[in-house]
Amino acid sequence: MILSLILFAVMGAAAAYLLICLIHSSPGLLERRRVESPQFHHGPKSEPSRLGGLAIAGGFVALSIAALLLYPFDEAQGHMARVVFCSGLAMFLLGFLDDVRPLGAKKKLLGQIVIAAFAWCGGIQIETLKNPFDGHIFQLGAYGSGLTMLWLIALPNLINLIDGIDGLAGGISLMLMALLSYVGIANACFYPSLCAAGMVGAILAFLRFNFPPARIYMGDGGAYFLGFLVAVLSIVNSHKGTIVASLLAPLFVLALPILDVALAIARRGLKGLPIFRPDRQHIHHHLLAIGYSTRKVVLSMYVVTLVFLSFGVAVFWTRGRWAPILFGIVCLACIISARSFSFSREWFAVGRVLGNSLEMRESIHHALSLGRWLEIEAAGCDSVENLWSDFQFMLLKLNFVRANLILPDGRREWRKGGGADPSISFAVSRHEFFFLGQASSMELAIEGKNVDPHLCYHLSEIAAEAWQKSAARWCSRHNLPLCFNSRVQSQKGRAYVPLVWDGALSIQAPQRATESGYQFELF
Repeated sequence: MILSLILFAVMGAAAAYLLICLIHSSPGLLERRRVESPQFHHGPKSEPSRLGGLAIAGGFVALSIAALLLYPFDEAQGHMARVVFCSGLAMFLLGFLDDVRPLGAKKKLLGQIVIAAFAWCGGIQIETLKNPFDGHIFQLGAYGSGLTMLWLIALPNLINLIDGIDGLAGGISLMLMALLSYVGIANACFYPSLCAAGMVGAILAFLRFNFPPARIYMGDGGAYFLGFLVAVLSIVNSHKGTIVASLLAPLFVLALPILDVALAIARRGLKGLPIFRPDRQHIHHHLLAIGYSTRKVVLSMYVVTLVFLSFGVAVFWTRGRWAPILFGIVCLACIISARSFSFSREWFAVGRVLGNSLEMRESIHHALSLGRWLEIEAAGCDSVENLWSDFQFMLLKLNFVRANLILPDGRREWRKGGGADPSISFAVSRHEFFFLGQASSMELAIEGKNVDPHLCYHLSEIAAEAWQKSAARWCSRHNLPLCFNSRVQSQKGRAYVPLVWDGALSIQAPQRATESGYQFELF
């Protein structure tokens, strides 16, 4: 059995490595990826390919075929293998399509529900749970269906949400697959252990190119696929949920990401932000902010996850009896770590957020509505100058006082009519964008007097993101570069009359943006 696991790990690594080399031999394969809706918060650099998930999924296909050819499975095992194979690939294709052309959150969720329902109908079900203390088995009935669907949908999204820094999602998925391979052996589940061992090799080959600085990303396709495979294999290993420890063990490995994502969802929900909207408040962002390098952040989170992995193994060894004690230790460790790294105030400031929630939610909903309006208006603009004029209207409505935009062919500066009162404090934010092979930057200033600095931060983020999405949509619609002199030659729609703002508009010589990353300051 051990030799079979090693063989499949080597096969998975070889298949993934060859596919990644093939992807790298075709530069520009995804040059026009996400033209209509580029990811906000990405740095001003040429982004690596997001086809890493294709290599991981390709390795899984090769492993599944090899398992069916080399090892005879009975009818039940063969059926289970086919369900895992088909549903796993379907989940990968859903994420891959989103990588190539954004599908939207609702369409993706609907697709995930359909795929999870297919797996459930195929027999991937949590039907019973066993009390680890007295051995009593609980029949879940209809609740088992809901729990199964939740499990199969939550884990792919969890892996996708933690894929915010090079090597993090891949490393955590590697530990999960190693744990599932061990659990499969202990539970005499042959196919799941072989599959997990093969994915260990495939992820190792992927991390060879994904570890900071990354040369390839797994994309939504890879993240959805790995998360779904973890969810499916953990159910199969648990003998339909009877062994609760097989389900609890992966949760301990995911303790840190679960805490991070849960707090992010609560934070965004209280502020009225879309739940799946990316931000810079995750654990790795805090570690980067206090001076950690990207590699040091990833390695630190690997170490913490390894400790939690040992807890997961202990939970499985004791058939869940140690789960309450180890869960308490995990919670205590998270609280101590948060205090040690000085960002517990941001994590647990629920009272302050609740106090300002209603006012903040109103302002943020207003800003989001204006952002959607700007995206719609982008389709009717005949030039980037007119789009910039519309953007000024959004800034005025949100009480911004100044904006500077730098594009490859020049710079524009807008100021609110009457000028800024030097006695009033301003929140200044700087943003850099990169898409379609072009770099641009923007600086925004908003009145910060008697205004929650967190609200200023979010309004600046929403305004900058609205500009990026509308500009990308305009470039995609007209197939023109993002430059001030870009103009549609023949306007087929309605005549477009740009609004004139009561503010000064100055044009300066082109210059190169010198800011790096994103800064938010109060003056």
